[in-house]
Amino acid sequence: MDILLIAFIMGLVEGFTEFLPISSTGHLILAGSLLNFTSEKAKVFEIVIQAGAMLAVFWEYRARIGKLIAGVFSVPRERQFAINILVAFSPAVVLGLLFGKLIKAHLFQPVPVALAFIIGGFIIFWAEARQKQAEHAPRIQEVDQMSLLDALKVGLMQCLALIPGTSRSGATIIGGMFLGLSRKAATEFSFFLAMPTLVGATLYSLYKERALLSVADLPMFGVGSLAAFASAFLCVRWLLRYISTHDFKPFAWYRIAFGLVVLATHYSGLVKWVD
Repeated sequence: MDILLIAFIMGLVEGFTEFLPISSTGHLILAGSLLNFTSEKAKVFEIVIQAGAMLAVFWEYRARIGKLIAGVFSVPRERQFAINILVAFSPAVVLGLLFGKLIKAHLFQPVPVALAFIIGGFIIFWAEARQKQAEHAPRIQEVDQMSLLDALKVGLMQCLALIPGTSRSGATIIGGMFLGLSRKAATEFSFFLAMPTLVGATLYSLYKERALLSVADLPMFGVGSLAAFASAFLCVRWLLRYISTHDFKPFAWYRIAFGLVVLATHYSGLVKWVD
């Protein structure tokens, strides 16, 4: 298959899954396995195109981001929000640097991803059931109500996403709901937290693996990033409308069903997943 077509497909997968609680990394690992796109350069590609998806959030929240930049040194609310994002971003950076290589060596494979899909699905059911109980009703309705401690806890939840198949969005959104954030507040904070997280991961990966890359790779990375941006933009717009009237249970069913399909096809030999 032509490399640009593979890049386009992978970009679509990234964009449509990055901000949903279904794991973009897990889907990229599985899609790359099916497309036989599993080289070291492919792994760099999968990280870099996340920046394309991130730009969709930047565009959707450009007015809010503009206010944040303009008021970060003069408006207490904006300054607190910026600090919250930085605090939430920090734990994943530390743990990613310490354990990233170990995790990639042992867990970036179809079967561990499928198991993480299934376990994550049941956790979503638990979170939704828990939030309906009166004693666990959300105490934070808007992201501006979050304290420094709330942000740190969400950041620690994001660390779970280092396990492929868990979902960065799922860890921060569902984790936020466990911590008392409303579905809306948890989703919006997850979007904003994605910006430094995905940009940081992209820049670090490009620097670390720069010896693998050449100018000839630019078309592949460009096509993948553009596809990720376009699909993520559609997904973010849809998700913001969806959460106003729906819960996350359909995503839980999807995760469990998809994970079971991967396990069944792997152990039956129906699909030869490439590690």
